[in-house]
Amino acid sequence: MTARQTRLRPGVMALCAAAGLSVALTGCGGGGDDAKSAATTAASSAPAASASPADPDAATKAAVLASYTSMWVEQMKAYRVASPDGTKLKDFATLDALSAFERDLAHMKNNHTVIRGELGHQPEVIALAVDVKLPTATVEDCIDLSKWQTLDTKTNKPIPLPTAQPLRYVATATVERWDNNRWMVTEYEPDGTRTC
Repeated sequence: MTARQTRLRPGVMALCAAAGLSVALTGCGGGGDDAKSAATTAASSAPAASASPADPDAATKAAVLASYTSMWVEQMKAYRVASPDGTKLKDFATLDALSAFERDLAHMKNNHTVIRGELGHQPEVIALAVDVKLPTATVEDCIDLSKWQTLDTKTNKPIPLPTAQPLRYVATATVERWDNNRWMVTEYEPDGTRTC
């Protein structure tokens, strides 16, 4: 384990990728074209709701995926500069999910790391409960780290992922419909033991 690598808690948003896995949290920094590219990639990588045209829940699934994808666009902006400043994360994620993001960002800032490159996604709504008091959806996503890179901002050099780090793994998110039909990500859990 290098000086930049530390043991992280299970469930760190795509930075850890696996529960109990030691990962060097390095980040992506910068903005400009990288930030625009991340937003474009995240938005374009979200598939249309995985439903046939006759699916009565197609519009709801599309709204869930739009909120989930928007959360990732904002999260990538934050990871690129190791700060949530200037993002709209609070529009798409609740305090529980945000606290995990903020811990990740604090760790990145302390270790002078940022994220570069792109994070691949293949989200799909796998469960939906709309006829209940608190409508809830479960999103399963195949996270792809193959174009993801952690950068040491002091040396401007990339920090490689640990060799045991899977490049593609499954993550699951719980998304709830709140006031004004806003879908909010309330939980996010990566599972590095499930590759995709």
